[in-house]
Amino acid sequence: MTADPNAPDEALMLALQQGEETALNPLMDRWQAPLRGFLYRRMLNDADARDLAQDTFVRIFQQRARYRSGARFSTWMFQIALNLARDQARRQRRRPTEPLENAPEQAHGQTPVAELADEEQAAAVRAAISGLPDDLRDAVLLSDYEEKSHAEIGEIVGATPKAIETRLYRAREQLRKVLGRYLQGQ
Repeated sequence: MTADPNAPDEALMLALQQGEETALNPLMDRWQAPLRGFLYRRMLNDADARDLAQDTFVRIFQQRARYRSGARFSTWMFQIALNLARDQARRQRRRPTEPLENAPEQAHGQTPVAELADEEQAAAVRAAISGLPDDLRDAVLLSDYEEKSHAEIGEIVGATPKAIETRLYRAREQLRKVLGRYLQGQ
């Protein structure tokens, strides 16, 4: 018996819980890119993002019995990924290494000067976001890049939607201060 690849995430998770191991494949196909994107923005390292995305799907498989029927799969998946990313960050702080070169943002059809300015601005944004405290950074990444609601973010990080609203406000205020020169004229 093979799981329907077009089935909703929740149905695939229930099939996985009932022993249909192939139900994980469509979930991986559907969520691999968004998950890696989130983890890259969180870790600022492509190799770590790839490893953590893989580890997230391993955890999903291992902990499939813990998935609650009716729960949103993406929220549960991002909770697992965020916990793994936090653990990895703690390990890296204890044993720091030199990060790989950050991938530049892609620019299309621009002059070299404009491309350089865009790359500089993108690097400044990445640095500013990575400089935020973890709770603020996670809120910004999940809201602005993963387009999660305050309620979903709250569920992922273990906070109320109002607390997420406050975190986002504080994060954006800090980002405005740090990125002030890039925001002038906008």
